[in-house]
Amino acid sequence: MVSIVTAGVAFATMLLLSGLLEFLPHATLAAIVIYFSVGLIQPRELLAIRKVRPMEFYWALVAVLGVLLLGTLQGITVAIVVSLVSLAYQIARPHVYVLGRKRGTDVLRPLSGEHHDDETFEGLLMVRSEGNLFFLNADYVKEQIIALEAQYKPRVVVWDMSAVPDIEYSALQVLMEGEKHLTELGTSLWLAGLNPGVLEMVRRAGFDEKLGRARMLFNAHAAIELYQAREATLVGSAQ
Repeated sequence: MVSIVTAGVAFATMLLLSGLLEFLPHATLAAIVIYFSVGLIQPRELLAIRKVRPMEFYWALVAVLGVLLLGTLQGITVAIVVSLVSLAYQIARPHVYVLGRKRGTDVLRPLSGEHHDDETFEGLLMVRSEGNLFFLNADYVKEQIIALEAQYKPRVVVWDMSAVPDIEYSALQVLMEGEKHLTELGTSLWLAGLNPGVLEMVRRAGFDEKLGRARMLFNAHAAIELYQAREATLVGSAQ
């Protein structure tokens, strides 16, 4: 009710009293605007944004500077454009993680200095990318995976695609080219955790037939188990 009454009074004021308000001195109008604007300035909120997500803090600073230098509408427009460009850059360069397994558990997580005790497996490289794959970022993801292959030199690369909700046709072509490139390097590519939409695309393109069921796994845990079983078989055959 408070909001409804406030909106009604504001509307009635604009409709009926605007003629009287125009006789107020500009200094008085400015004082009213400043009085109500002061409550919108919240330095603690900016500091909280900076602590949680620095990128949004920079967007907020751009908005503040834009409003001060260019005016309200122009400043907000500049902030929106900057934020959209930043988001487009993040989408074009998604994170590609090397995964390790928390020792004694089935938890898979990105390798980092904080988790130096996480398990990795000789000859096996597990990677995970995040977000949709499409023409803007597919080549970047492929190059990242190939670079990781060159760094770790595994026999098998398991691509955990559980965090890829969708894949565009052109990105699928890049994926198939990447698989061919890895094969030429002597590395086998396995796909794990495909979401239903991605799996359907892979099947329509016939890529599942090329990989075979042995290289398309339900999840990364199944890929680890299969790899370990295969390695144990090879060691037993060698002995």
